[in-house]
Amino acid sequence: MEKMCEVLNIKRSSYYAWVKRPEAKRRKDNSLLAIEIKRIHKQSDGTYGARRITAQLKKDGIVCGKNRVSKLMKENNISSKLKRKYKATTYSDHNFNVAPNLLNQDFKIKSTNRAYVGDITYISTDKGWLYLATVVDLFNREVVGWSMDSTMTRKLVIDAFNAAVNKEKPEGGLIFHSDRGVQYASYYYQQLLRSRGFLQSMSAKGCCYDNACAETFFASLKKDKLYGRKFRTRSEARTAVVEYIDLFYNPKRLHSTLGYKSPREYKADYYVHLEPAA
Repeated sequence: MEKMCEVLNIKRSSYYAWVKRPEAKRRKDNSLLAIEIKRIHKQSDGTYGARRITAQLKKDGIVCGKNRVSKLMKENNISSKLKRKYKATTYSDHNFNVAPNLLNQDFKIKSTNRAYVGDITYISTDKGWLYLATVVDLFNREVVGWSMDSTMTRKLVIDAFNAAVNKEKPEGGLIFHSDRGVQYASYYYQQLLRSRGFLQSMSAKGCCYDNACAETFFASLKKDKLYGRKFRTRSEARTAVVEYIDLFYNPKRLHSTLGYKSPREYKADYYVHLEPAA
């Protein structure tokens, strides 16, 4: 310490006074905050950016601004995984009847099990493609049903639909929205919805925004869990998808549209604040 003071040509008392200044305290606070940022980033498997990390810090009782978090992330080389584009799986050149668009991009639903969205994506493995069909409740963006198979048939979407219905037991009048894919437009699928008293809704041709919420989940899945990974078998990929949905996405992943709550947290809060029936 004395040698440092000699080199800097300052008094020891001046050095200690400098250490105690607000600037030194700020650096210490930033070091501690950076540790918390790294913790949350690691817990999210490297997927959270500054906005979600800031929201999680607030949940953990650490209040700070997004700009400060963003700056510390840059200084510590912490960044969210990059998104990767995937081609569409929709085949809409068919002769089946097309349902009207009942949602018209109005994705704000006030209660559970009133509107579902469905879609299909695919995952590459060394043994070939693994196709994934999901059903998402628009109210809280929860994945309430899903199915995976080596082929992309109507059975794939029917199994996902049945999984959602068996789990949630929605009442008649529910809107089921999808793109115009042949699997959803098939006579059997249309009859399946009618038998439950559900209303079928479909996106306009070539308009990805009409089913944005379903596609947003796939983007999150690929960015958070699949990007950069190689799967030897479909079984490995299937396990990764189930782990992501059950252990992270539904119970933990924060959504900006839900006030930075996870799907299940948002749903639980809804039931807590639900007024008792008269």
